[in-house]
Amino acid sequence: MQIQPIRTDADNYAAIERIMELIDAEHGTPEWDELDVLSTLVEAYERERYPVDKPDPIRMIKFMLEQKGMTRKDLEPMIGSRARVSEVLNGKRALTLPMIRRLHVGLSIPVDLLIGVDATPPRALRREKKKPASPASRTGRRAAAQQSVR
Repeated sequence: MQIQPIRTDADNYAAIERIMELIDAEHGTPEWDELDVLSTLVEAYERERYPVDKPDPIRMIKFMLEQKGMTRKDLEPMIGSRARVSEVLNGKRALTLPMIRRLHVGLSIPVDLLIGVDATPPRALRREKKKPASPASRTGRRAAAQQSVR
């Protein structure tokens, strides 16, 4: 058993070829151990060299619509009105928890893909929060309100 680090695509290809030779190895044998180590090395190399991003929730919804032969109209029971469906699919409105639950059931999309933790929030969620009013401005408003009552 001559195991070396996998540094190039050629090394990876050679390791995969060897894995194919060892695929029927008996558990507990030196061949099984070699198969186990090579599989781990190939997996690590491919994970680093060819990373796979999580799909965008909106792309996933559109993909499942296409696969199931559905239209945007079919999303209305899961998301809401036609306008709401449009806002969600155009990235102007975020999915809510009830929407995610209904889409999970209706389109069979895994919940973790619908949550889209890595996704950039839609424009609607990126608005800056207003600063709280300073105590002086609150006092000024209160005084103005009292004068208007008098």
